[in-house]
Amino acid sequence: MVRIRVLVVDDHRIFAESLAAALAAEPDVEVSAAGSGPAALRCLERAAAEGRRFDVLLVDSDLGGGMPGIRPAPPVQEVGEDGLVDGISLVAGVRSAQPAVRTVVLAEKDDPRRAALALQAGASGWVAKDCSLSRLLTVIRGVLRDETHLPPALLTGVLRELTAARKHRTESERLVESLTPREREVLRCMVAGLGRKAVAERLFLSPHTVRTHMQNVLGKLGVHSTLAAVALARRAGVGPVDLDPPTRILPEATTSA
Repeated sequence: MVRIRVLVVDDHRIFAESLAAALAAEPDVEVSAAGSGPAALRCLERAAAEGRRFDVLLVDSDLGGGMPGIRPAPPVQEVGEDGLVDGISLVAGVRSAQPAVRTVVLAEKDDPRRAALALQAGASGWVAKDCSLSRLLTVIRGVLRDETHLPPALLTGVLRELTAARKHRTESERLVESLTPREREVLRCMVAGLGRKAVAERLFLSPHTVRTHMQNVLGKLGVHSTLAAVALARRAGVGPVDLDPPTRILPEATTSA
């Protein structure tokens, strides 16, 4: 018998243990539980190293307190400053590091925006925490057949959110395309969290020149802060600059401001 390896990730211990026990009663399901994002990541890494990867993750949508947004495809090791990994960010990290693992988000309430974010992050399903065990098993087996499962009542709202997100992404991409190559480099440095001095050192420019580039970036993107510029860049799919030590290719005298 082929066994389905499931990892329940929920920081509500009683719920996680109860769900794990219920699933474990199924003859073809093997279950483990993790009480936090970092614990889940350790389980995944350990299982992969031992050649016994998990098939499905059941992730609490409010894991770690929940967050209003999501970073695109963060590394699987990434955690927040408080050591927490929120549910949707965990989905994105797992999708990036172990794409064969299917994730299903467990939610206390229907939320089209959060469900859309979960799908964008790579989740294969969104189900209510109070759904029946038979329904949950149907979803688990369905996502392993590459099906996507959403409650029917959420479909219209999720489609609306995904359409709006695509529209915003298209507009963001258009604005980013208006930047010069050097301004895009500066923007990628901003996405990486580098300050003006660090950007100047990395690009072998003067701080004054970097300040001018940053002002131009904000102006062309139509935003008034670095945070807003970074958010727009992420919507457009702009990733951070590689933070490995830079290699100077052009002398500063030939670098256009």
